[in-house]
Amino acid sequence: MSAFTLTLAARNSSTMLRRNLLHARRYPSLTLNLLLTPIMLLLLFVYVFGDTMSAGIGDGGADRSAYVAYLVPGLVLMTIGSTTIGTAVSVSNDMSEGIIARFRTMAIHRGSVITGHVIGSVLQSVISVLLVGAVAVAIGFRSTDATVLEWLAAFALITLFATALTWIAVGMGLISPNAEAASNNAMPLIFLPLISSTFVPIDAMPGWFRPIAEYQPFTPAIETLRGLLLGTEIGHNGWLALAWCLGLCALGYFWSKAVFNRDPK
Repeated sequence: MSAFTLTLAARNSSTMLRRNLLHARRYPSLTLNLLLTPIMLLLLFVYVFGDTMSAGIGDGGADRSAYVAYLVPGLVLMTIGSTTIGTAVSVSNDMSEGIIARFRTMAIHRGSVITGHVIGSVLQSVISVLLVGAVAVAIGFRSTDATVLEWLAAFALITLFATALTWIAVGMGLISPNAEAASNNAMPLIFLPLISSTFVPIDAMPGWFRPIAEYQPFTPAIETLRGLLLGTEIGHNGWLALAWCLGLCALGYFWSKAVFNRDPK
């Protein structure tokens, strides 16, 4: 790839990023609705179910603060899944409303259209995580033992996980005929955290169900984030989380690129 092509791609991607961020700022209702889901679940499980759920966390004591610490890493990653649903809807709207067809007639780098969506979605995911994190701190979440390197590693994991889910969401948006279908197709990004170790430990689940919960994308990432922030054992989850992130990134990228290049709309 020539220097001119790289410069054109970077400039066009920056333009598309500004377009998507302006669109999100002018129409914030979708992002706010998706963001409210993990916040409401956080408040619900802490203040309604917290005393009961905390009985099985840590040393078995009924300490709500222990459950807050356990719950927050899972809700952080669930926030990313919720936010990327908005990406699928946004991409589907662009495809169905004809703006992509107009972009195809312009002298711009083709890949910049979806690259702008991806970068914008990752930025929105990180901002959403910060908002959920602020709520978590307000209700008692603390990570006093994490070092600076562990915090940096946690931030890198969150960013990589957001990038992986965003590419998958872009692919889902590209194959969806309308916004409603895109939202439905992307629902696994919210459903999977519900059957992970977000709310209860894997050991508390039925034996036949544990492999499903243990080896899906969210659980290794959640356990790795818990290990980095809370000092729990990470074990093989770190490698599994990295493998899932890189695999989903590659799958989403090549899938989205193939669909985008062949779609005549």
